Amino acid sequence: MAAGRSSLARGRMVVNEAMCKGCELCTIVCPYGLISMDTHYNAKGYRPAKLIDPESRCTGCTLCAMICPDAVITVFRHVKVHSHAKPKPRIVTA
Repeated sequence: MAAGRSSLARGRMVVNEAMCKGCELCTIVCPYGLISMDTHYNAKGYRPAKLIDPESRCTGCTLCAMICPDAVITVFRHVKVHSHAKPKPRIVTA
């Protein structure tokens, strides 16, 4: 992990390759340029998107999933749990 990355969230995205139409919109919106088009073709004849993230730079920002017109991207975030952290009070409104 690069210096200064400890405070940023970490995540990963998964593409339903069978349903991806290869529009490449996700490759444009990724702030770190971690998404590219795969070299193989799916059954529909499209090259699906894939995450290229060997340094774990994905923050799980969900921009790729939000821009996907076919909703074939799922984003997972890695959540850090601090055992010494006090739970924050919830505000409930009626």
